[in-house]
Amino acid sequence: MAGEAVAERGSPAPLRSGPWRGLLRLAVVLAVALVIGSGVGSSVHRSPAERAAALDTQIRCPSCADLSVAQSSASAAIAVRHEVQRMEAAGSSDGQIESALVAQFGPTILLRPPDSGLTALVWIIPAVAGAGALGVLGVVFWRRAKEFERLRAQGS
Repeated sequence: MAGEAVAERGSPAPLRSGPWRGLLRLAVVLAVALVIGSGVGSSVHRSPAERAAALDTQIRCPSCADLSVAQSSASAAIAVRHEVQRMEAAGSSDGQIESALVAQFGPTILLRPPDSGLTALVWIIPAVAGAGALGVLGVVFWRRAKEFERLRAQGS
């Protein structure tokens, strides 16, 4: 093959060519998207009313089936909204407000699962399984590429 540089057997392929180039681009795009989506670097200060409204969307109505206190007009939801506003005005953090409501109503008062303890496995297991699957897929493609190169070398 005239004009093509042939790498020595066993030497690593340069990162500028081959399938690694696409994977590198994908990794960079994914990293940038995750950084932007996570809100890192955004220093938007919410007003007390905005904080209370955001908390209201994450707290389940005690007397409703799967509605947030922001969506419900039940008297129990209204009482929880007033409690959140009172605690927020007193200077409580979001975590303190959630802890107080969990102490009063139990962990089911929160619409999102907690990110600690055994429930953290709900978040960790899919991520680990996905990473493992991508790793296995990468190994399969790498082996197939090596086998294809071996067969092509035998055929020439």
